[in-house]
Amino acid sequence: MNETKPEKKIRKKYSPQFKDQALERAAKDGVPQAAKDLGIAEAMLYSWRAKQNQGGDSMENQKMQQAEMARLKRENARLQEENSFLKKVATCVL
Repeated sequence: MNETKPEKKIRKKYSPQFKDQALERAAKDGVPQAAKDLGIAEAMLYSWRAKQNQGGDSMENQKMQQAEMARLKRENARLQEENSFLKKVATCVL
């Protein structure tokens, strides 16, 4: 017997610029028409629009804010480790 494996769907990733332009087009032409022209699902446009409305910023700005937040969290963790190390050293010296 020859078993066939189900094909994995490849998930496309769209840039924040593409998402912003798609949402502008959807606002101008309507979601169904924009989705058809761009070859994407209407639900995707609705999802992007909901995320944009929730954040209040463009997708590109939201991505930049997320990247900055991640950088600050990493820096905060590093500084906490340094602070902890310095406290241990200070107690050993006294």
